[in-house]
Amino acid sequence: MGRGAEEAGTRVDKSLLKQLVEPWYSSLVDPEASQTAVLNTLLGGYSRTAYGKEHGASSVSGIKEFRGSFPVSSYKTLAPYIAKVRNGEHDALLPEPVARWVMTRGTTGSSKVLPVGDTHLNQILTFGARAVTNFALNGSAEVLETPVLNLNFPSEVHEMLRDGVRETYGYSSGTYAKIHSELMGARLVPRQEEIDALGGGITKADWEARYELAYRRAKEEDIGSLMGVTPVMVSFADFLKRRHGVWPKTLWRPRALFCTSVAKIQTRYRPTLLLQYGQTSVVEMYTATEGAFAQQLDGNPYVSPNYDGYLFEVVTGSGVKMLHDLRPNEWGRLVISTSMLPRYEIGDLVEALGKGYFRVFGRNKARTRIEHQLFILLAAKH
Repeated sequence: MGRGAEEAGTRVDKSLLKQLVEPWYSSLVDPEASQTAVLNTLLGGYSRTAYGKEHGASSVSGIKEFRGSFPVSSYKTLAPYIAKVRNGEHDALLPEPVARWVMTRGTTGSSKVLPVGDTHLNQILTFGARAVTNFALNGSAEVLETPVLNLNFPSEVHEMLRDGVRETYGYSSGTYAKIHSELMGARLVPRQEEIDALGGGITKADWEARYELAYRRAKEEDIGSLMGVTPVMVSFADFLKRRHGVWPKTLWRPRALFCTSVAKIQTRYRPTLLLQYGQTSVVEMYTATEGAFAQQLDGNPYVSPNYDGYLFEVVTGSGVKMLHDLRPNEWGRLVISTSMLPRYEIGDLVEALGKGYFRVFGRNKARTRIEHQLFILLAAKH
C-alpha cells in the first residue's frame, strides 16, 4: 500500500459513499419521477434569470409546456446572455453568482467559455464522484486509498477583466480538479498547481512537459487509478514507452481507469488501454464542461444517467422524447437542461440499449449519423 493509502485510508467512510450513489440508484428505478422533480427545480432557477423570464419559466407546468416555451438552445444562441454575465449581469443566464469561468477543449472548433455557479460545481463533485464511489463499493475500495495520476488540462490559460479585477481561467477538467483536489481523500499526483506552473499551452511540447512531470512525480507511487480524457491516457502511455522504454503497467498496478470525454471508449479505446496499463477495469464516464451526466453502473459497457441532477431529452426521427422513454436501439440528438443551460443541445448522439443503459456513440455530424445507420442495417442482417 502506497503513501496515498496511508494518508487517506482511514478517512474512507462507506456511509458517506452510499449517500453519493443511492440517489442515483433510486433515480434509475423511477426515472420519470426523478425527471419531474428535476424539471421543477430547474424551472425555479430559470424563473430568476432574464432568459427564463423571457420564456415564461414561472408559468411553465410540465415537460410539454417546457418544450413549448423554451426552444432548444446552443452556445451560439446563448452567447448574448453569456456576454451580459461577463459584464456583471449574472442573472441574465445564471440564478446565482458566477463562481468560476471554464473553457472547453474545443473538439468541434474554437473553445467555448462558460460561466458556472456553485450549484454546477457541487454537481460536478457529487456526480463526478459516482463512478469512483460505485466502483469502490462494488469492486475495490483500494481505488479510494491510493493516489490518482493527474493528467488533466491546465486550469490557468487566459485572463479576463471582470468587475475591474483580472481573473484567470482555463480548461474545465483542470479547473474542476483544482477546486476538488481531494476526492474522498484521494491524492492527485502531480498536484494541479504543478501542472499549471508549466503553462497553458497544448502543443506536443507542452504535453510532453506535463507527461514528464507526471512520470517523475508518480514513478515511485502506488498509483491506484487514472481519471480524465481518454486519448490523453493513451498518449501518456505512448510517451512513456517512447521516452523511458516502459509501459504504465510496468510501473503501476492501477485498479481502474475512469475514462471520459470521447465516444466508443469500450470498443475503440479499451483494447489499447489494457495493452498499456495492464488488466484493469475501464470505467466509462459521460462528462463534459457542461456537467457530469452519466457513468458506468456495472460490467455492461454502457452508461446510466444522473436523472436526479439534469433533465435529458432526445430529438429523434419521430420527435422529441425523454431519454428514459427511448425504445431499445432508438437514438437521436441529446438535449440536456442544467442549472445554467436550459434545453441545451450538447452536440452528442445517444442510443438506448434497454434496461436503463445508454451509449453516447459520437458527435452530431452527418458522417456519424450515416455510419450509425449503416451499422444498424448490417446488424439487422446478421
